[in-house]
Amino acid sequence: MDTTVATTGTEDNTWGGGKRPLGASYGKLMMWFFIVSDALTFSGFLAAYGFSRFKFIDSWPIADEVFTHVPFLHGQELPMIYVAFMTFILIMSSVTMVLAVDAGHHMNKKKVTLYMFLTIIGGAIFVGSQAWEWATFIKGDYGAVQTKGGNILQFGEYVEKDGEQVFKRVALADFVTASESSRIQHERSNGLWYQDEGTLPTYTVNDVYAGLAANEDVLVRTQLINEEGEKTVLTREESLSQIQNNGKLVVEGANLQVNEYGTSLFADFFFFITGFHGFHVFSGVVINIIIFFNVILGTYERRGSYEMVEKVGLYWHFVDLVWVFVFTFFYLV
Repeated sequence: MDTTVATTGTEDNTWGGGKRPLGASYGKLMMWFFIVSDALTFSGFLAAYGFSRFKFIDSWPIADEVFTHVPFLHGQELPMIYVAFMTFILIMSSVTMVLAVDAGHHMNKKKVTLYMFLTIIGGAIFVGSQAWEWATFIKGDYGAVQTKGGNILQFGEYVEKDGEQVFKRVALADFVTASESSRIQHERSNGLWYQDEGTLPTYTVNDVYAGLAANEDVLVRTQLINEEGEKTVLTREESLSQIQNNGKLVVEGANLQVNEYGTSLFADFFFFITGFHGFHVFSGVVINIIIFFNVILGTYERRGSYEMVEKVGLYWHFVDLVWVFVFTFFYLV
């Protein structure tokens, strides 16, 4: 039986089948397949966000007014400062990962260990910061009133700053007094079967109206953005009328149904996109910890290759790159 393998005469060419065109191992190639598929997933999410924002472009919350918090500096408005810090930390962790991969190419176990450790610390800081940001976003600062049509009404007053009158947000707690109420929270045992009600708001719409009527400087601001790029502030009479005739629910903080910042889709996308990315970062930190201990144990030294560090590095760079797009489109634009 003739077992001679037929040849095409192109085996010596790069694409002739005799060589690996990319020079990549199976594991690295599979990581690239995963990254491409995951990139398409994130692209779909960001595209959906873009379409939704365009649809509600006249009422979408202004990021500079939402993300103003910094840990240990409560009460100070520092727009985007902490988010920029988180971004810087994540980018620097990508730099340390590059250094770890380069040290692996030179079979330098000590440097790989050091740079992997710094990468893990950077990822952990980012995940912790994102958890803190979520908690602050959910809790809220000011409170608002939702209208019967689903719009959000915020409160504030004009103050002088640098010789100009600027509108400054005012929290409900600064001008509203909670009244006594016999209303109790619905639970599975005392409400509808198998349904729990969310935490009741601190104030009622009537409480807000009474507080607004008693404080002449406080005005209502709608979520509609005017030609100057600022949200529309109502007159005193319009403010009272909106709360009295159109007020439906007092909103404090944010959840998947309603939020004090504006259209409900804003919070939905915030939780979904940043949460999905945060899960990727958390997963990357866990994987990096496993690889870190393998490096300490000398696993890759015995194999004679630190390719596993390089494969994990590809994933980590991808996560960092995705955050650059999330930061740009969600926070900056």
